[in-house]
Amino acid sequence: MNWNKEVDIVVVGSGAGGMLAALVAAKNHAQVLVVEKDKLWGGTSATSGGGIWIPGSDQAKAAGFEDNLDDAFQYVRALSADNVPDENIRAFVDNAAVMLRWVTANTPVVYTSQPYPDYHAENPGGSVTGYRTHLPEMLDGTLLGDDLKTQRLPSPAASLFGYLNWTFAETYQLLYRRPGWLTGLVRNMAKYWLDWPLRFTSKKDRRLTLGNALTGGLRAALNQAGVPVWLKTPMQEIVTEQGKVAGIVVERDGKPYRIRTRKGVVLAAGGFDKNQQMRDAHAPLYSKAYLSGGVTSNTGDSIRAGQAIGAATMNMQSAWAAPVFHVPGEDRGRLCTIERALPGCIMVNQKGQRYLNEAASYHIVGQQMALREREHRDASPSWMVFDHRYRHQFPMGPLLPMVPDWLQAGAVKTILKKGRTIAELAQAMGVDPGTLEAQIARFNDGAAKGEDPEFHRGEAAYDRMYGDYRHQPNPCLRPLTEGPFYALPIYPGDIGTNGGLRTNARAQVVDDAGQPIAGLYAVGNNAASSMGESYPGAGVTIGPAMTFGYIAARDLTGANG
Repeated sequence: MNWNKEVDIVVVGSGAGGMLAALVAAKNHAQVLVVEKDKLWGGTSATSGGGIWIPGSDQAKAAGFEDNLDDAFQYVRALSADNVPDENIRAFVDNAAVMLRWVTANTPVVYTSQPYPDYHAENPGGSVTGYRTHLPEMLDGTLLGDDLKTQRLPSPAASLFGYLNWTFAETYQLLYRRPGWLTGLVRNMAKYWLDWPLRFTSKKDRRLTLGNALTGGLRAALNQAGVPVWLKTPMQEIVTEQGKVAGIVVERDGKPYRIRTRKGVVLAAGGFDKNQQMRDAHAPLYSKAYLSGGVTSNTGDSIRAGQAIGAATMNMQSAWAAPVFHVPGEDRGRLCTIERALPGCIMVNQKGQRYLNEAASYHIVGQQMALREREHRDASPSWMVFDHRYRHQFPMGPLLPMVPDWLQAGAVKTILKKGRTIAELAQAMGVDPGTLEAQIARFNDGAAKGEDPEFHRGEAAYDRMYGDYRHQPNPCLRPLTEGPFYALPIYPGDIGTNGGLRTNARAQVVDDAGQPIAGLYAVGNNAASSMGESYPGAGVTIGPAMTFGYIAARDLTGANG
């Protein structure tokens, strides 16, 4: 083959896992190139909360949490799928804190450990007090120069008005309208609108938070290390020579472009979130590609390219499940995280019946919704039902509090249902009024006492974390009594698929016999997750992606010894 370019390592994809792999390799004296299919960089990582789940970190220790890696291993092992090898889980647990220490020393990204309970904190090895989930601090986008304009925007669910970045602390300040909330909001909006001349050429907020802070910091470090990131450069195939990966063919400026690699290729291009055919074939439980919160470029190209040279796959039926709102005209579902745990709302199916604990982790709720839809065909959509008091106090997905119905976005108004009474609301929803009235009356009886005998909402540590701490005895429960009443459709969706190429503890892609394909590595949702079909805690998507990106780069450059 006639090669157009030769480097040590090519990384396919510009999410957090891919960019960190590229940076670690470059710091270990490799010549690295990152190729990105889309016109924007950052992948799904940029649209996310940026959280990473890291056992035993320096940050957790500084916060007073003495973690035990054996506890963390036990916790993940019990939740993960049986076909995930122990050594893969152990590789993550043992290297996660080491990776974060390296990131802290070599990039402008700063993480803080959070008192955020594990999703199954009551299980053996789980942490009720949290401190395994870490969130990035705000980053000044000025560090990126013109690259700021091509960074992927945050998800509409992780920004205000679709453009204003915010931290989790600011989220809670706004959510509960704590003292200073209005001043803070006006100040941040003023900073955004007065950021000239950027405001005339880009929607980007220079205050980078959450996933934008993480990917922005990694990109700034890549730029400083001299690692190029080629946008609009989709991979077409992986090339092998004598049983070893020799390089890849990409499309560049509309033509095939052949890149030879002296050491290998790292696939970090995400899952098959937006490929309806692959969903139909492999993950029918999560059937609607348009409901996924993943970015539109996640179409499984690199998974199929790996399969074409003999790579094995694993757990292709799996996804990071989630309940999502879908606003007509938007290209993805909006993850529903906090709203379900707040007092004054319930979720019902198309018969008007509750069928789950609304405040459980979004992965559990998303799985239960998808299973309910498969078995009964009455859960897609389900309905989030809430009263006037909730409507005034809290957001519900795209519906903003304190903003009159007539001032809401036009697309939101088309999906919002409203009634002066429960019976009137039921008619607007297409639900039997008697069933919905009886369901809410039964719920209200328990909620008045702070109890949910049917589904135990508010009993677990995770449930209570997102409840309204001002409301007692149960921060997640309050009767729905104040009309008018409202409902929004909510769907079983996901924030990405998490089955993919099968890898070993070194992040090497393996074949059906379990043998490594020389020179080929995969991380993030490109690879089958070490979490199996479980979701142990906030950040178990990006945390392992970055950890295995770190492991892959060190393995490729011989830094692992």
